[in-house]
Amino acid sequence: MSDTMQSPAGQEEARYRALQAVDPRAPSALETFTTGLHDESWRVRHAAAEGLRRVPDAPGVTARLISVLGERGETGARNAAAEALAGMGPVAVPPLVHLLEHEDPDQRKLAADILGQLGRPEVEDVLLRALSDDDLNVRVAAAEALGRMGGDAAARALEGLLDAPTLLLRLAALEGLASLKRAPPLERVMALVEDPGVQRSALRLLGLYAPGVATERICRALASPVRSVREAALVALGKQAVGLGPYERGELDAVARSVLSGIPGVTAHVAQALDGDDVRVRAGALVAAGALGEASLAVAVAEVAREDRLLREVLFTLGQLGPEGRRLLLGSMGTLSLPARTVAAEALVLLVDSTSVPELCALLEWAEDDLRAVVVRALGRTHSPDAVAPLVELLSDPTLSAMAARALEQLTVAHPLEALAALEAAVEQRTTPAAVAVLGRLGGARVLPVLRRIARDEDASWRAAAVEAAGRADGEAGLELARGALADESPKVRIAAVRSLGQQGGREAATFLGLALKDEDRGVRVAAVEAVGVAGAKERSPDLEALVRHGDGALAMLAVRALTKLGTVGTGVLWDALSHHDAEVVKAALPALGSAEASADGAALAMSLLGHPRWDVRVAAARVLGGMGRPECLPALQQAMSVEQDALAQVALAEAVVRLSGR
Repeated sequence: MSDTMQSPAGQEEARYRALQAVDPRAPSALETFTTGLHDESWRVRHAAAEGLRRVPDAPGVTARLISVLGERGETGARNAAAEALAGMGPVAVPPLVHLLEHEDPDQRKLAADILGQLGRPEVEDVLLRALSDDDLNVRVAAAEALGRMGGDAAARALEGLLDAPTLLLRLAALEGLASLKRAPPLERVMALVEDPGVQRSALRLLGLYAPGVATERICRALASPVRSVREAALVALGKQAVGLGPYERGELDAVARSVLSGIPGVTAHVAQALDGDDVRVRAGALVAAGALGEASLAVAVAEVAREDRLLREVLFTLGQLGPEGRRLLLGSMGTLSLPARTVAAEALVLLVDSTSVPELCALLEWAEDDLRAVVVRALGRTHSPDAVAPLVELLSDPTLSAMAARALEQLTVAHPLEALAALEAAVEQRTTPAAVAVLGRLGGARVLPVLRRIARDEDASWRAAAVEAAGRADGEAGLELARGALADESPKVRIAAVRSLGQQGGREAATFLGLALKDEDRGVRVAAVEAVGVAGAKERSPDLEALVRHGDGALAMLAVRALTKLGTVGTGVLWDALSHHDAEVVKAALPALGSAEASADGAALAMSLLGHPRWDVRVAAARVLGGMGRPECLPALQQAMSVEQDALAQVALAEAVVRLSGR
């Protein structure tokens, strides 16, 4: 035997594995597991308790476990037996109730403990009677058990114990009421808060009350030199804040602020709690930090974001820390943990004001892409004219250009002249063609002279930007420039013209889109197909139908989609699409089978595809058939399901069968 197997750890592992290997149905299993309850290792005892719960003779197991409870001096075995009994369920209730009458108070206490863990409501009366037991420990165990599972009667009984002469009973009553979320009259709990022996439990119970007097007493406890008392108060404060509407939360914050602002050193206590391990304490510390509005806590508050459950409260609290808190947060972004930086960035969008632009621009110098995107959003919310220039500069950044354009739109509402002047300057300095697009969108007809001039620029990128922007600035001028641009030597400019025509729509645009559909450049034709769908140009449907038969699968697929969008898919077109060599065209046509025009033959067409060589086409066909609601398709689906080999296709066919059969 190796040294490892002979070591204590090795022997423990061997005993553990041996218990795991025992067949619970074996005749000797009960005694084998019972012996395991007495093992020196808690792992082995736990495995024995688990094993006993699998033995089929539940009454026999329960009786044997009850006998182990009586083995004084075998603490480990008794605890393991209690663990096993707590997992036995209803079968364990009668013998445990009987055990409550045992002459040995230690046995009666164990019975009450385990009944509490079982959580069966039918034992509430039995436990209520146990509150009158001669032995204090039994009465306390019964009170604790009622606190885990009791109803109205239990709550009333526990409330009656608040005046008990024994400290342990008062404690059990307070903890039980807190666990049951049953709040007794406030004055009774307020009196107990002054009792050092039960103060922490009473404080936690105060968290069940509405903001007001209870909040004031909770906050005054934060002046305590005892950390555990302060933490109990914070738990109560966090509990009070849960689920409050804006008005009630404002009331809570106002009361907390009035008390906390007068407590020396409370900021340090709150900072300490924000860095603690108990999530309930941290939740309360966030409420306290927000009520204080103490900017120096901004970083500590942000770091609480490492706990996912508190993200919402972190964001709310950061919003209460004012401009100075925001500045501290901005200055510390580089040192925050990743979760803290993420939530801080989100908070910045809400916290920024007109003085935030320099800090936000500094962040742009080093921040990663995700954070830079948030900063761009924040710049738009500053409502400061100082944010215009950096946002215009960001239009040249391909990853942030679209977001910068949206942020500029926000600024234009408050500072239209500054924004347009900066955009015009960027265009004159040829900063980026993206500035042309934004200028057209924000400037309207007043910038048309600039756009007309740029539409003749020697650089195709600028001409394309001007043509597309003109369409957004002014419909008539946009049509004029787009029409001329269709003859441009650059496909890029012709594509811009096609997009502009698609956005404008109308009979004249449809006419010119017909020319674009025959363009020599594939990219222009693709853009034109999409533009026909966007423009709703039904008069171009014959051109699209011709493209459905095109050998270029991408072009044919887009044509099918555009026709579907226009609602002009006929049966003949569907047959052409469904017989196309490119499976993507087939899949694009399938959704149109349910349309009114195609419905007559749609089911037959879809059923013909259940034998298609491609599994994804078969899946798409099954889904379409399932959605048609035509039971006559069931035999075909069932036949296809009987021969289908692909797992995903089998699932799709089965789902379709279920839908059509109404199961």
